[in-house]
Amino acid sequence: MKHMLVAAVCLAVMPGWAQQPPVEKPAAPAAQAPAPPASGYTYRPEGRRDPFVSLVGRGADPKSAANRAPGLPGMLINEVSLKGILYSKQREEFQAMLQGTDKKTYTVRAGQRLLDGSIKSITADTVVFSQDVNDPLSLVKQREVRKTLRSGEEIRG
Repeated sequence: MKHMLVAAVCLAVMPGWAQQPPVEKPAAPAAQAPAPPASGYTYRPEGRRDPFVSLVGRGADPKSAANRAPGLPGMLINEVSLKGILYSKQREEFQAMLQGTDKKTYTVRAGQRLLDGSIKSITADTVVFSQDVNDPLSLVKQREVRKTLRSGEEIRG
């Protein structure tokens, strides 16, 4: 009984409390407002890049696998491994045997190019590469990378 009395008092005090809210009728389609006049600044790119587009991950990467030349000229210095060094008596120079990512072995001489550098020199146990540095913040544009043959003592130890 007490609950019914509270409900009756609430209905008397707030007559719209128990009623459902009125359903709004959809508005009639209004005529489209004319566009505001074009006053102010407009951006004309004319060969410039969009300043709001990220520079990270844009364009084709020349070192991706799809854009590389076949064979050793299409491989990075870090992707090849030194398998052996030969001495040519005819040319009186050392030659190196490099294995690439395609599991083929290539015989190379000093001066040959790879994708990111070239072979600077070959000695009896070391191949020295001159690698191009592709870092715009670096003052050094080339660095030396050495790949050395392992001797039998290092393998056992």
